[in-house]
Amino acid sequence: MRVDRLRRGTRAVIAGAAMWTMCTAAGYAQTMQVQVPPAPQSPAGLFTVAACQGCPPLVPLWPNGAPGAVGTADDDTPTLETFLPASNPTKTGVVIAPGGGYAHLAYSLEGTDVAKWLNAHGVAAFVLKYRLGMKYHHPIELGDAQRAIRTVRANAAQYGVAADHIGMMGFSAGGHLTATAGTQFDAGNASSTDVIEQQSSRPDFLVLAYPVITMEDPYVHKGSRTNLLGNAPTQAQIDAMSAELHVTAQTPPTFLWTTTDDRTVPVLNSVMFYTALVKAGVPAEMHIFKHGAHGAGLAPSNPQLAVCPDLMMK
Repeated sequence: MRVDRLRRGTRAVIAGAAMWTMCTAAGYAQTMQVQVPPAPQSPAGLFTVAACQGCPPLVPLWPNGAPGAVGTADDDTPTLETFLPASNPTKTGVVIAPGGGYAHLAYSLEGTDVAKWLNAHGVAAFVLKYRLGMKYHHPIELGDAQRAIRTVRANAAQYGVAADHIGMMGFSAGGHLTATAGTQFDAGNASSTDVIEQQSSRPDFLVLAYPVITMEDPYVHKGSRTNLLGNAPTQAQIDAMSAELHVTAQTPPTFLWTTTDDRTVPVLNSVMFYTALVKAGVPAEMHIFKHGAHGAGLAPSNPQLAVCPDLMMK
């Protein structure tokens, strides 16, 4: 499924001046050259993780303890793991939210593996470890995601990225968190003494892979809803966390992909979000593959889906 009239805005934000090719549902591809204004250059030049002074690979989002934390254990401490490429010509950074039904995180398959792939294509990546149910419920997870975006933006020059080229990519329930971050954001608190909290939490673009979107029956992934909202959410809570209901013209440009026969998260989750984006006039592009199991990550073992990641950067 391809929307030519909306294609340009999404690619320009995501890929910068790189050649950006998207795969179609049939596995074919079209390529186009897009241009964006030059991004500010970091005075320290291009970084690798080792060369970026003051850039520890793994940092807590709140060094003095996360708001709402009920302890100090690993699962009480949201973190951001930094992966910086040797060269980042587009000055683009991506916060990655792995999936796992808000119960666990597919941290390698949908996190670090994706970060390394982005690095190989000259994009900085930051893997988010956010807090999970049933120990934590909304708004904790969204707060962790917003803090991650603010953190990257506050340190953009140090990371070698542009403050207006910071997107978010999410898989499954991480896709829901990403869609929520893209529909529920703020401009930051200018009066805060914390420079991170002064930053906007709006991602500049979204990439959603087989995402959970709605909290409403019959298309909700019930495990994600229970872990995020508890066993008996009210209708107001369900509506508040159904991302398709909160799309506006300010929602960032979005790229989605999913499969028709996904038996875990119904394909109509993606369709509903895409439809809302189009109605709001937001640049959007969606690709629906006929076959593919849920939780494929970048799908290295799926002959049909595996073509998509490489085609995106050619």
